[in-house]
Amino acid sequence: MSATDAAFAGSIPAVYEQYLGSLVFEPFAEDLATRLKGVTSGRVLEAAAGTGIVTRAMVKALPPEVEIIATDLNQAMLDLARTKLQAPNVTWRQADAQSLPFEDSSFDAVVCQFGVMFFPDKPAAYREALRVLKPGGRFLFNAWDSLDANLVSKVVSDQAVEMFPEDPPRFIERTPFGYFDAGRIEGELQLAGFEDVTIEPVDKVSHAPSARHAAIGLTQGTPLRGEIEARAPGRLDEVTDKATQALVERFGDGRVENRMRALVVTARR
Repeated sequence: MSATDAAFAGSIPAVYEQYLGSLVFEPFAEDLATRLKGVTSGRVLEAAAGTGIVTRAMVKALPPEVEIIATDLNQAMLDLARTKLQAPNVTWRQADAQSLPFEDSSFDAVVCQFGVMFFPDKPAAYREALRVLKPGGRFLFNAWDSLDANLVSKVVSDQAVEMFPEDPPRFIERTPFGYFDAGRIEGELQLAGFEDVTIEPVDKVSHAPSARHAAIGLTQGTPLRGEIEARAPGRLDEVTDKATQALVERFGDGRVENRMRALVVTARR
C-alpha cells in the first residue's frame, strides 16, 4: 500500500460523494445497515466513515436510541459528512482505526464499509475493534472482491495502467480491490482474537447515468487522482476522457449497469 492511498483531501471528498456514492457505496451501505437491525439500544462505532454514506443508512435503519459514533482518519471526509447529516444520535470524530480513542468494551457493534483495505496494519485495527466491543458484540465490515468481479472499476483501472506503462498507477487494484482473499481475512481476524467469523459474497447492481459519470468518480474521486497528477500534471482530464471512452466501448453510450461483488464479514467477540 502506498503512503498516498488513504489521502482523501482537496476536491476528492466532494467528487467521491457526488459520483461514487450511489454508484458503488449506497447499495452495500443499505446491506450493512440492515444486518444491524438487531441492535436496538447502546452504541455503534463506525470506522472509516468517509462522507457518511453508511452513517445515513444506519440512521434510517436503527432506532434513535442507538448512539452512533462515526469516525474517519480524514477530517475532510468528516467535514463533508456533517453537511449531509445532522442527527441527535450521531457524533462525528476524527480517529485512526488502528488506535481508537475509546474505552474497552464500550460498543455493541463496530461497522466499517470498504475501509479495512486501507489499514496499513489490519490485525492492529482488528485488535482495536475487538478491544472496544462488548462481549457478544459484532464487528461487521465489507471489502471488495476482485476487480474481475467489479467490471466498471476494472475497465477504469486497466485504462489508467495502459496510459502510463512505464510507471502504472495501480491504486484501484492495489488497495480497494487488493484484499479479497477470504482465507487471509479470516486468519487475520483470528490472529486479532476473533473466533466466530463468517464471510459472505454479496452481489449488487447499480447504474451510472453515463460512462463519464463513472469515469469522473473513479479517476477524480479516489486517490487514483493523486497518482495520475504525480505522474502527469495537467493530464487528469485526458485520463478521465480515455476512461470514459473505454467504458463506452464496453457498456455503450448511455446508462451504465454496474455489477459489483463484495465480501461481507461478521466477527463476534
